[in-house]
Amino acid sequence: MYRQDRSRPTPPTRRAVLGAGIAAGGSALVTACSGGGADPTGGAGKEAALPGPGSSGGDGKRVRPTWTPSPEGKLRGLTFTATPATVEIGGGRTVRTSTYNGELPGKEVRITAGDTLQLTLANHLPDPTTVHWHGIALRNDMDGVPDVTQPPIKPGGEFTYRFRTPHPGTYWFHPHLGLQIDRGMYAPLIVDDPNEPLDYDAEWIVLMDDWLDGIDGSTPEDVFDQLRKGKPAMGHGSGHHGHDRGGRPVRSKPSGGVPAGYGPPGAHAPERSDASPSPKAEKDPNLLMKGASSPLLGGHAGDVAYPHYLINGRTPDDPAQFRAKPGDRIRLRLINAGAETAFRVALGGHRMTITHSDGFPVRHHRTDALLIGMGERYDALVTAKDGLFPLTALAEGKNGAGMAVLRTARGALPGPTARPAELDRAVLPSARRLRPHESVEFDRRRPDRIVKVTFTGDIQDYDWGTDHVPYSPDAVHRIERGERVRLVVINATDMWHPVHLHGHTFALAGIDSHGARKDTAIVLPHNKLVLDFDADNPGHWMLHCHNIYHSESGMMTTITYRP
Repeated sequence: MYRQDRSRPTPPTRRAVLGAGIAAGGSALVTACSGGGADPTGGAGKEAALPGPGSSGGDGKRVRPTWTPSPEGKLRGLTFTATPATVEIGGGRTVRTSTYNGELPGKEVRITAGDTLQLTLANHLPDPTTVHWHGIALRNDMDGVPDVTQPPIKPGGEFTYRFRTPHPGTYWFHPHLGLQIDRGMYAPLIVDDPNEPLDYDAEWIVLMDDWLDGIDGSTPEDVFDQLRKGKPAMGHGSGHHGHDRGGRPVRSKPSGGVPAGYGPPGAHAPERSDASPSPKAEKDPNLLMKGASSPLLGGHAGDVAYPHYLINGRTPDDPAQFRAKPGDRIRLRLINAGAETAFRVALGGHRMTITHSDGFPVRHHRTDALLIGMGERYDALVTAKDGLFPLTALAEGKNGAGMAVLRTARGALPGPTARPAELDRAVLPSARRLRPHESVEFDRRRPDRIVKVTFTGDIQDYDWGTDHVPYSPDAVHRIERGERVRLVVINATDMWHPVHLHGHTFALAGIDSHGARKDTAIVLPHNKLVLDFDADNPGHWMLHCHNIYHSESGMMTTITYRP
């Protein structure tokens, strides 16, 4: 699954020899999110206006870009269906879950940078849904945030997403409503560089996931109710947006027009659901865990006892296999699609060279293993040895791991409990140690504005929020177009959080230079992240923790600015 064979000859001008760092790495990229503004193409079959504001408040030589995205580019049209399906996850185990097109994971979508993706999602689920295009600097009304950038797609309805893909890289897409991300609705989105500077023979897309849906009758809603002790959801699946935490309607919509509650932050007064907790919310000790701890994560690692960890939809006892030849140079595209688990990733018998983080090139960095939080992506190069090698995704601080296998020879598969020695050698704990490639490095412009957001809450009370309150559509942070914004995210809690900003990439700010370009980054307990981004893509953009149980508890807020 997810193999791309690059054995066909390619013109020399479109390749670069891998060697001294990244001499031509990222040459096809433009800096500072350029091209990320509003796309002139329409969505949902017509021109869609930007929602209004809320009523309340390697190293190597510098290379010039070798391509310029056209205003439209070629159009790639697709149709996906969100549908319930029974899928086999390995060892004969089957689960009933929500999927894209009945597959787990969903089929990869590939497009060339500068071209336009038009994907129509038909909703065959019993609940509303949306699609969020994680990491893409797209037009705001295609971002897939229910009741902020679009109305939820009703059961039986459909919605056409149409946007230009400005930057090459490894991305993915998933729902942004309720707890649906902790089911099977996710897929990779690969934006190819038309002048790819890396030299490699094959590509292996690796999606990691923590899995409980359908196991012995468990659901993400059961887990959420246990964690919250019956308190209602406060995120985009909550009652004040028209749906309970599972996406089921709780209030009526007016006839005609947009659904009640749809629109920009602050356009409607929040409504809270007074529905009683789900009758399934009886305490089941098998779904929650205590004592999960990791020094790499600063202590507490997580709360959910997942029965399985998957790589490309398979369990370690019946793993996905990637076939290659000894000596092949393989590009790994690593995506953490999990809901509550960080993974420590290593390929047995190999070192990897990190080339990209969240789609953007970095100066090459050699490591044995890396830590990847929910929503993060890393690209790496490996040269395949002769044999069978476990690619292990250790559930950091928890008991268990996902595993896939690199096969370049005949022989027996590694056992499901294989733990490569590389997991305990040199580990890249975060992108803070990476340096951006020169082609995408921010200039040293001073910030025009500083926005401070504090992540707050308590592990025991599970009352996650920002600035001591849960998410409200009326609470927005206003900035102005054209500003260099410094975002300071302060973690005042006893747990780590993966911080995700929609619609932009940011640079990890350093003392004397800017760090790697990212859209998702880990902040450790009682630490802070300092992130710089350019306000060049107007709209209403979510900033939230990518632990779905934290965000649905209320750990999210909105950054907004006008065209």
